[in-house]
Amino acid sequence: MDREEVNEQLDALKKGEIDELVVEKEHFLLFQPLLVQREDFKHFRGIAKQGGKIIYHYLEAPRS
Repeated sequence: MDREEVNEQLDALKKGEIDELVVEKEHFLLFQPLLVQREDFKHFRGIAKQGGKIIYHYLEAPRS
């Protein structure tokens, strides 16, 4: 996974092309800084799962 692929996947999630985005723990250190730099950062909700996997969904209304 590289920076371009991360941004493509985040855009696909935002557009509704995919329902969820699964990030494995080995990719998290690349993924997280790119996510928080986005203007729509608060629209993404990540749920941590056992084993270090995180599942992201895009919310229509931003988190508070």
